[in-house]
Amino acid sequence: MTSARILVVQLSDLDPPGRLVEWLADAGAEIDLAHPYRDPLPPSPAGYSAVVCLGGPMGANDVIAHPWLVDVRRLLSTCVSGSVPVLAVCLGAQLLAVATGGQVEVGDKGPEVGSGLVAKRDLGWADPLFADLPLMPDVVQFHSDTVTRLPVDAALLASATKYPNQAFRVGRVGYGIQFHIETTAEIVLDWARNAPETAGWARPGDLEPDRLAELHADVEETWRPFVDRFVRLARGELAPVDTGRPQLPMI
Repeated sequence: MTSARILVVQLSDLDPPGRLVEWLADAGAEIDLAHPYRDPLPPSPAGYSAVVCLGGPMGANDVIAHPWLVDVRRLLSTCVSGSVPVLAVCLGAQLLAVATGGQVEVGDKGPEVGSGLVAKRDLGWADPLFADLPLMPDVVQFHSDTVTRLPVDAALLASATKYPNQAFRVGRVGYGIQFHIETTAEIVLDWARNAPETAGWARPGDLEPDRLAELHADVEETWRPFVDRFVRLARGELAPVDTGRPQLPMI
């Protein structure tokens, strides 16, 4: 089996990689964890098979308060231009969008918090990572900002009623997901304690421990195989989408 060395970029102490490290390792990846708010990022993804970028409480445009976000954007842009696979989660997805010409703003319909469903779009059925997902997979939401404009030529892979740009691909192998798949119930409860105003947007009962445990079991069933496919993509065992061919599913 070809080794996959993956750089996981953690953007905040409040947003650890959670179950994602376990899933990546079980899929055969070697993991390096970077904290750009403490130490400089590698100048390029050279030596890595893929990059994972996690979430955080700051905004994708908060480069004055967090100047190191510029380096994260630059790394993600370099990955896209060099066809290095990227999996960017929540704030990571927003940074990926901004780095490649999209737009991120505070959501005008309020935060998305708690359990959610996203609907796979037509292009998702022809995507190597999304094709095997169910039509409406469970996800965890906890964000106030949203991608209001996708980068030019980005492929929308999953959507939702409140905010449509839930999952997208830029280039051949740059994936952004607005929602969370990596969390544990404990991580979400910690977010709720640290951001009670945001947590107040959750549906009644959604942030109860038993409900969160059930949600995370459903998320693992769907998204752990997705992470396995991402590692296979990083190893070169799974072919990326051919952007030069029609991508709509054949009927």
